[in-house]
Amino acid sequence: MSSRAAGCRPQMTSSNSGRSATDAGDALPRNSHSYRHALLIAITAAVGGLLFGYDTSVISGAILFVRKQFQLSSAQTELAVSIVLAGAALGAAVAGYFADRFGRKPVLLVNAIIFGVFAVATGLSNELTVFLVARFFVGLAVGIASMITPLYIAELAPARLRGAFVTLNQLAIVTGIAVAYYVDFLFADAGNWRAMFISAVCPSLVLLVALIFLPESPRWLATRSRLDEALRVLSRIETAQEAERDLQELRQVTEMDNLSFRDLFAARFRRPLLIGVLLAVFQQITGVNTIIYYTPTILQMAGFESASRAILATVLVGAVNLVFTLVSLLLLDRVGRRPLLMLGIAGMGLSLIHLGYLFGATHVARNAILLDVIAYLASFAIGLGPIFWLLISEIYPTTVRGQAMSLATVVIWVSDLLVTITFLTLVERLGARGSFWLYAAACVAALFFSARMVPETKGRTLEEIETSWTM
Repeated sequence: MSSRAAGCRPQMTSSNSGRSATDAGDALPRNSHSYRHALLIAITAAVGGLLFGYDTSVISGAILFVRKQFQLSSAQTELAVSIVLAGAALGAAVAGYFADRFGRKPVLLVNAIIFGVFAVATGLSNELTVFLVARFFVGLAVGIASMITPLYIAELAPARLRGAFVTLNQLAIVTGIAVAYYVDFLFADAGNWRAMFISAVCPSLVLLVALIFLPESPRWLATRSRLDEALRVLSRIETAQEAERDLQELRQVTEMDNLSFRDLFAARFRRPLLIGVLLAVFQQITGVNTIIYYTPTILQMAGFESASRAILATVLVGAVNLVFTLVSLLLLDRVGRRPLLMLGIAGMGLSLIHLGYLFGATHVARNAILLDVIAYLASFAIGLGPIFWLLISEIYPTTVRGQAMSLATVVIWVSDLLVTITFLTLVERLGARGSFWLYAAACVAALFFSARMVPETKGRTLEEIETSWTM
């Protein structure tokens, strides 16, 4: 491994391949037809992210009623919440292979069908076993969407706008979370948990119909030597000059790197592999999904007595998450990935430290706890939330990008599963204070790792980033 790969602070300049700052900034005017077409593709594909956010978060409010419906113990409640994550881990594991084998678009089409069918099956279940099986298959769809959606958007986005376009997926995820919280609130008084789940069929149908009209990824087409088709797609989302240049870069990269999955473990790609895997672990062990999935439970611990009031407060949390993801989207291609990542992780750690302090106080200040939860999710939404998904869509080689992203995404879902399934037990053993301080310690480790290892990728083509690992 080179000295850079061994941990020296990586720097990526933006001068490769003759691409100047002026070229990057002015090549695709925002009022151009190409820009509008690329943006429309990104927004449409991001509906998969909305389903990801909705289907993982709707359980937050629904579990209060599902637990009563099936008379669940704490262990069974953890299983009911986390079974979707087991499905997501499997979905992420197989998604890369199928995406590289059959293309991005066909896999997304099949996935939209899985989302709709098993959302209905979850809502119609009358026993715990059926509920768990249906949620597992919803998780399968979530795992596939979590990997392929940002991959597809990144491979179709112009370089100077890739950060914002891929973050549209994260914006869609947090929109799905906010919508799920609001739907939970709407049905909370009636206790209608079935409607909470079944309502996800609507965006599933929208996604299915919209995907029919979207193109295949030009990067995937290039790996199959379908260069004429790749050029046609590129010409619709970039200027003619950019399309020709990117096709030439693609031709060179695919001819040079006819890679297999095991090649990812060679010295050349060891650092990007490590970055993706460890950022996946840090995104989860810093506690984000314990906050997202258990927000009403945490707020009830803090003194919000009724389920509807706790869920209403959760709607506010979801709205803040949405707003700060939008802030991140606007800043990523201007400020860069690294500064926002560092700022966000630091904010998460400070919020968790104060949250743990409040839960250990003699009198629990419920509004202060709500503010800490909001500050934590705002920090996550600015940094680690969107930037993880953006980076793993950027740093891997073209010919095995799908499988490489699968590996990082499997790690994130397995980590999510382990954290989520142990949260209530952890609170019982360590108390709320000890649990949140443990997550804060993970933030410190994530901050140190990011400072040492994560590169800046702003303004570079995917092919430039790939070739930089050999420098």
